Amino acid sequence: MKMFSKILIANRGEIACRVIKTARRLGIKTVAVYSDADRGARHVAMADEAVHIGPPAARESYLVAEKIIAAAKRTCAQAIHPGYGFLSENAGFAEACEAAGIVFIGPPPASIRAMGSKSEAKKIMEKARVPLVPGYHGDDQSPDLLAKEAAKIGFPVLIKASAGGGGKGMRVVEAADKFAEALAGAKREAKAAFADDHVLVEKYLTRPRHIEIQVFADGHGGCLYLFERDCSIQRRHQKVIEEAPAPNMDPARRQAMGEAAVAAARAIGYRGAGTVEFIADQDGTFFFMEMNTRLQVEHPVTEAITGQDLVEWQLVVAAGGKMPLAQDELRIDGHAVEVRLYAEDPARNFLPSTGTLVHLKLPEEGPHVRVDTGVRQGDTVTPFYDPMIAKVIVHDRDRTSALRRMAALMGETEVVGVTTNAALLKALCAHPAFVGGEVDTGFIERHREALFAALAPADDRAFAIATLARLVEWQDRPVPPGDPHSPWNEQGGFRLLDEGHDEVRWKDGEREVAVIARQQRNGGLRLELPGGALDAHVRRQDDGRLAIGLGADTFVATVVRRTAPDGGIDYALFADGGSRRLRLVDPFDVTQYEAAAAGDAAVRAPLPGKIIDLRVKVGDTVSRGQPLLVLEAMKMEHMLAAPADGRIKSIRYAVGEQVAEGAELVEFDAAD
Repeated sequence: MKMFSKILIANRGEIACRVIKTARRLGIKTVAVYSDADRGARHVAMADEAVHIGPPAARESYLVAEKIIAAAKRTCAQAIHPGYGFLSENAGFAEACEAAGIVFIGPPPASIRAMGSKSEAKKIMEKARVPLVPGYHGDDQSPDLLAKEAAKIGFPVLIKASAGGGGKGMRVVEAADKFAEALAGAKREAKAAFADDHVLVEKYLTRPRHIEIQVFADGHGGCLYLFERDCSIQRRHQKVIEEAPAPNMDPARRQAMGEAAVAAARAIGYRGAGTVEFIADQDGTFFFMEMNTRLQVEHPVTEAITGQDLVEWQLVVAAGGKMPLAQDELRIDGHAVEVRLYAEDPARNFLPSTGTLVHLKLPEEGPHVRVDTGVRQGDTVTPFYDPMIAKVIVHDRDRTSALRRMAALMGETEVVGVTTNAALLKALCAHPAFVGGEVDTGFIERHREALFAALAPADDRAFAIATLARLVEWQDRPVPPGDPHSPWNEQGGFRLLDEGHDEVRWKDGEREVAVIARQQRNGGLRLELPGGALDAHVRRQDDGRLAIGLGADTFVATVVRRTAPDGGIDYALFADGGSRRLRLVDPFDVTQYEAAAAGDAAVRAPLPGKIIDLRVKVGDTVSRGQPLLVLEAMKMEHMLAAPADGRIKSIRYAVGEQVAEGAELVEFDAAD
């Protein structure tokens, strides 16, 4: 076997960075590709070479096979690693690589094509005697027939796009009268994401588990499974937490699922890394769901428990070699958990969040911790690609230890500039039911009240931290040139006819709080807080954090000042394993009071996208929470609802039009 000397990575973000790490360890040169939006991206900086391939939109850059192959030829790359997403499961791209004399680091085109259609895949699996979920996988897509098949299967049913995954084109339908609307939405989303609106309908298990088997095959007849991963904790049918091995998995069931997965891979003449996904019932029965003919986002948990580098295996097999190990040589060591840190707002139905990463502090890597990321502080999360910031992977001796460590890490994660799901991930990893082994795809919704508990009002500690940070800013500010004795440069909190003090006002939601800071003769401070007065002192450390003494407590806090999109000044506070945001109240800024008085009688686009459905017309009377329109953004549909009761005054855009972030979409007169 002769290993490649140079490969091109036809992807971006954390997977591109992850492939580069293994290639570098093996002495293989790497070529990155990038769009306009990724010109300064981390994967571009890490690679040995980089080639520009077009505008930000993926359909004009990362999805253009001709540009990728031209870049490989131009840089003399011998092989292309597709990562996941984009062209990774595109049989035509794999064939084009072969025709250009470039090795595609993935399965044969015929294998990709066989699994590319969920309905065709199920026919193949049926012949291979792999268990299938009861459902309709036929070609007739007439709404009436699909509705009849759904009724025959029995509600609830699951509508799924045949051509793709990732939760796109997927709807759970609880009753017959909801089927038509759900079908239309699933087909519309599938068409936008995969250019194919073909769907299948299956029985929906009420408390299913999503268990997948990592398979691998080489070109010498070898085919094996590297155990299982449980990916049941999901939102919007997309994975949030993955772990290996699966909790409550007995050896007999593991072997049965592993052998079924190997049978599936052999049935399509597979080669390389692949994942056979099963839906499993609580009673231990399992059914084939789909096969992903690529490396998975969650592959690090398998690497952690097996001690293997799956990207290295991919490179060896693609170069014509045999797999490094046989089935009986593989062992499970400990337990691994992976969380996906996303730029999204869980409180707003996981709406993606875009913006600049003003401050980013991810967990430090070590013997128990691995971080896969494609971003750095100062980078921008754009609306063009998946909003993942990082994957954090913990490997420990057992599941309880791994979850405890992960919960602590999420509490220490610091991100300013976008909203993230870090608090939700921490709550999930610490939830007694999850830690106790309760695992299924409905977990988040079932425990929503506990997981999405409203943030308690800020306490005295938070106001003290923010105030001390503000005072340190004043102390650190440069003295302007001119008269050094000018009273404007004094920092003693002088007050005419009053004892010297500083007053800082904060807004926590709708609540406004004033904190008085008085200088003490010993050089310390006395803070007058809502709950009473406390002595305090503060010092900025070399790492930028604040060492704080407050009453009898001493602790360290990170405080990041940021100008918000609306022009206000926010202070992000990170301390005690949690975070808080307070708004600085500037008494001289009249615009904040004008904005509050005016209100906003409009629904605005939360991020750039396309209007794909309007549910109201001018003159309609609507109630708070009523759906108004559907916005397609980041390949997902987002329903925008009325923020209050009122009447539709105007609709600014038509179906099919593109809108910018913040664009006023619907104006209405709010009810008194």
